[in-house]
Amino acid sequence: MAELGAENGSKFIFGGWDGAELAAKFGTPLYVYSEEAIRSRCREARETFMERWDDSLAVYAGKAFLTTAMCKIVASEGLGLDVVSGGELHTAMEAGFPMERVFFHGNGKTDEELRLAVEAGVGRIVADGPSELARIEAASRLSGKRTAVLMRVTPGVDADTHKYIQTGHTGSKFGFPLSEGVLADEVGRYRDAEFLDLKGFHFHIGSQIFENKSHVMSVKILVKTMAELARSQGFQTRELNMGGGFGVEFDPRKKSPSLASFTDPMMETLTAVCREEGIPVPGTFIEPGRWIVSEAGATLYTVQEVKKTGGITYAAVDGGMTDNPRPALYGAKYHAHFPGKMDIPRSETVTIAGKCCESGDIIIENLKSPPLERGDLVAVLNTGAYTFSMASNYNRLPRPAAVLVSPGRADVIAERQTWDDMVRWDRVPGHLR
Repeated sequence: MAELGAENGSKFIFGGWDGAELAAKFGTPLYVYSEEAIRSRCREARETFMERWDDSLAVYAGKAFLTTAMCKIVASEGLGLDVVSGGELHTAMEAGFPMERVFFHGNGKTDEELRLAVEAGVGRIVADGPSELARIEAASRLSGKRTAVLMRVTPGVDADTHKYIQTGHTGSKFGFPLSEGVLADEVGRYRDAEFLDLKGFHFHIGSQIFENKSHVMSVKILVKTMAELARSQGFQTRELNMGGGFGVEFDPRKKSPSLASFTDPMMETLTAVCREEGIPVPGTFIEPGRWIVSEAGATLYTVQEVKKTGGITYAAVDGGMTDNPRPALYGAKYHAHFPGKMDIPRSETVTIAGKCCESGDIIIENLKSPPLERGDLVAVLNTGAYTFSMASNYNRLPRPAAVLVSPGRADVIAERQTWDDMVRWDRVPGHLR
């Protein structure tokens, strides 16, 4: 990962730009993305997974951060793209992303979304349950196209992460459970379907996972399942999607694990256990999202007020849980720098508070900082993932702009919303006019 939080005197340099200069040019709050940092992680995925292991593809999980510009970057780096809604798929289509490298994922897909995916010719649809398989077949039959499908399974593995982002445990809302016999029934039903090309399986056990043991265990479980289906039904699994969830450190004193620290043990296990079971090694996919984009992003805020109450010093900024809901949702911890004051000792302890009318709208608690005053800048690090994509208009706050930076250039890739945008879709019934 490129060095993003460099210090140059009082300046905070991010992606080759002075944070204060970006704030002056584009305003705050502001999402800032380093193009080189994104590309560096895409290259690492390509070099350590796709080029190391035969018949493999890294698929960027678009839910972490998706704009048409991001689609262009991912496509140019040779990765696939995972989308989980009609809106994300439409974004990919508008960007001209190669549809054969698109995976349509997620639960609760609507018939409209499935029709769009089938007609667009996405590379794979990941089926989340029996009724969805039937609806994919119906949409494919209607369009006259044969659709490639993976079946998402829940391997019954409890990943060591926040309960809200565990997805592979027994009782999860996602996928086909392995423990209830449903999977074998559905494989038998659709393995020879005219309009479905049942290629294999998918699992995803959660997010922000820092050790590979849960991934490796899931691979073992899936290979045993694949072998049993081969013996009982003659079904050959041609593809296995091993998901993502590879952890990213938010503490600047620590380093995020390498992708290879997950993928090498997973692939070695897959190869060894397939050999033991006497079945072919399937083609493989992984789905890094946060791991690719999180550290490539920072958010700039302007301090609006500094006050002390109850022994706490609050620095209230011009954004908050509307542009980054993760601290309120998951208790996410962040670190920040102070453009313009990088050379001043951090002699104070402050809590960075958001502007929403919620006591829980706290971005960072008990942060060491230089003495702050109204107008100072705060640069919150590691906000590239699940900020822009989870932003809302609570309190009718407009969403920030997003800029893509590299040395010598800074481009808006998502316009800042205006107050007029807050009422653009409102309608007044006739009797209230």
